[in-house]
Amino acid sequence: MAERRLEGLVLKVGPLGEHDRLLTLLSEAEGVSRLAVPGARRPKSSLAAAAPLTLLELQVGGRSGLARVRQLRVQRSFSGLGRRLETLAAAQALSDLCLLMGADDDPITGMLATLMLHLERLEQRAEAPTMVLASTVQGCVHLLSLGGYGLPLQSCCRSGAPLDPPIGQWDWRCSLLPEDGFAIGAEPTARLMLNPSELALLQRLPRPDLPCRRSGELMGPEPVWLRLLSVVELWIRSHLPRGSRALPMLRESLAHPAVSDHVPDAGGS
Repeated sequence: MAERRLEGLVLKVGPLGEHDRLLTLLSEAEGVSRLAVPGARRPKSSLAAAAPLTLLELQVGGRSGLARVRQLRVQRSFSGLGRRLETLAAAQALSDLCLLMGADDDPITGMLATLMLHLERLEQRAEAPTMVLASTVQGCVHLLSLGGYGLPLQSCCRSGAPLDPPIGQWDWRCSLLPEDGFAIGAEPTARLMLNPSELALLQRLPRPDLPCRRSGELMGPEPVWLRLLSVVELWIRSHLPRGSRALPMLRESLAHPAVSDHVPDAGGS
């Protein structure tokens, strides 16, 4: 395999043999790929900086089998997200979603840039837990759409009628049927039901920015964003190989807020 340069974000790192690491990288050029990092677990190794949530520039090569990292340079680190439980869980949820959708080494155009954008937003909003929650929900919506698993938010999966939430009609309901989409009305098999305001908020999430009032205040209280988090969780569980392990951690961290002394390490994901 020819020597090549590769830029990407580390999604996951694990042990490989006695002294090496197995690095899972998201790059624009190759999608999700796995690389051996020789000697990275040795003390004072020049390759020890291969850690989760780190943007690296790599020199990669190898004649056969698993490609090997020859050199690396850190371009950006998001390790500070590990200082708070909610931002750590949020970052892991977004990274895990990229892993779930990019498991076949098929690059998804824009996925790296989208993940980086949402990690940067988590850094900026780290002190506001509800903003972290909303950013994570929107990040999942954006990534799912890129991966071809977008939420069908425009029409009823039963009748085909437009999903046009009548704001103010509080007895109106929209049912989530995770295998199919959203149905107007209260379906007996619904996993979750949304009122008009909740659906309208969800429909705004594919846009570039979070829905905010003119004052800059986020639209929707935390309980509503927790319901939208449930929508995303159910959709991922129904359409991807497994559910997200980190989204429940985010929910738990918001219920019991605390500062974490953990930062992503070599065994993190």
